[in-house]
Amino acid sequence: MADTNLQVLTAMITPAVLISGAGTLLMSTSSRLGRVTDRVRQLTARFKVLVTEGGRLEPLARDEKRMIVQQLPRLARRSRIIVRAMTALYLAVALLVLTSILIGGGALLGVAAGPLPILLAIAGAGSLAYGALLLSFETRLSARTTKEEMQFLVNLGQHYASLYDETLIREVSPDVR
Repeated sequence: MADTNLQVLTAMITPAVLISGAGTLLMSTSSRLGRVTDRVRQLTARFKVLVTEGGRLEPLARDEKRMIVQQLPRLARRSRIIVRAMTALYLAVALLVLTSILIGGGALLGVAAGPLPILLAIAGAGSLAYGALLLSFETRLSARTTKEEMQFLVNLGQHYASLYDETLIREVSPDVR
């Protein structure tokens, strides 16, 4: 007769499917962390240019420096969230693998596994859910910084458009001003 606790566990989503899902999230999360790191490096390099004598003369240099200074703490927060999410996802994988080991070990030894595999599976699924929630928060932060940067680029485009319009007006009619 099968252990009733194992029947409950097999009625749940199998640990292998959850491990696969956690692995997929880990790969994309690792990529996200790399993009945040690269973005911090890009902004740092750009800031170094903007504080030079020549950089200070660039159009909207002050606004760009302000945008960079506002984005860096958000990028640091995104990085912390991603690291927490990765920790939760790795923990989920470990708990789900332990679940499989306990099930296999119990079946191999002919010992009733009891409620421990179910508890580990629930904890693993909970850790997986927590990691996914953290990633959804990080996505919102990412969208916010992107929106701010797009607004700066719109302002920069308007700046250049106004220069172009002014030049065009002078070329068409030098007396107009």
